[in-house]
Amino acid sequence: MTLTVNLEQGTLNLTIESGTHAPDELFGFAQRRNPKRAFLFVSKVLGRHIPVSPAVMRKATDTLAAQIPADLPEPMVVIGMAETAIALGAGVQQALSRSRDDTLYLCTTRHPLNVPVLVEFREEHSHATQQVLHWPQHPADIELLRTARTLVLVDDEASTGKTFSNLLEALQQAGLDQFEHIIAATLTDWSGGAAAERLGKRARAVSLLAGHWDWQANDAPPPDMPQVDVLGTGEWHANPANDWGRLGVSQHPLTPLAQQLTVTPGERILILGTGEFVWPPYLLAEYLEQHGANVHFSATTRSPIALGHSIQQRYCFHDNYGQGIPNFLYNVTPGDYDRILLCSEPPAHLLDKALISALNPTCLEFYP
Repeated sequence: MTLTVNLEQGTLNLTIESGTHAPDELFGFAQRRNPKRAFLFVSKVLGRHIPVSPAVMRKATDTLAAQIPADLPEPMVVIGMAETAIALGAGVQQALSRSRDDTLYLCTTRHPLNVPVLVEFREEHSHATQQVLHWPQHPADIELLRTARTLVLVDDEASTGKTFSNLLEALQQAGLDQFEHIIAATLTDWSGGAAAERLGKRARAVSLLAGHWDWQANDAPPPDMPQVDVLGTGEWHANPANDWGRLGVSQHPLTPLAQQLTVTPGERILILGTGEFVWPPYLLAEYLEQHGANVHFSATTRSPIALGHSIQQRYCFHDNYGQGIPNFLYNVTPGDYDRILLCSEPPAHLLDKALISALNPTCLEFYP
């Protein structure tokens, strides 16, 4: 199957080789505001740039996890890549943990905490190239990481596999090279086998759709990219006791806030995560959906995307971590919802007042 998409900066030609889903079930297209790569696959199942039912997100993560061989040895470490694949990675690990006793979830971050950093590495094509991975917080999790026999690396898509290989090389340099099996798990794999090949003979790739793309640029001027390539904590500093993945977790408890919320059948609710803080809000969205509400989930992001194609609405505002960098919210029309619940990891006073004014949400502080 082949697809051709004409964008402002050029033409994208896709060849689909295999998949569990049709392409239009998984993604649309948009123009990045990034001269390093001018196009973007806009996921329809991740709840990042397009609001989505929590059930649709859960089906995608469960289907991806089901592609991972069941006979891989434990202990197993699953690493989700910031910021887009944090919830995806957590969902994959949660699915795997249903039939495994010895799994650990870690996510990379661009918000280092005041605890030891395990590795730093780069995502070279990204709008935000710098990422870190922390050591887990608890001794049992550190031991699991040191003795893990299977490593699962999760991202929304792979184009060359270079980001995965950068992370693996950093882990090897930190003395973590004991893995017998490595899985590169993505929703879409455009690498033509390179994602697994870069990771060595012990690696294999799994995805919901695989193929390759060819980009033919035109003479249009390169887009202007806002300054979002910042690694740091900003004004807010996390309490490690409230961690949900940056310091390693095996279980994913529902926020106590869920017991304080009531819904009416069919009530239209939008749950919004903020930046990297998406997995606990997603679990809340799933809980409310299961209790009868018509729920959609999405999140703010630092990813700069031009209007057009799959991006039809855009809000621009300051981040709520106190770093002073632009953040964005896409494809949200407030009038489509009876309630909007805006979920924040830092205190709510750090949320941009312009965003609050535009959405009129209920702001939920998960860790007051």
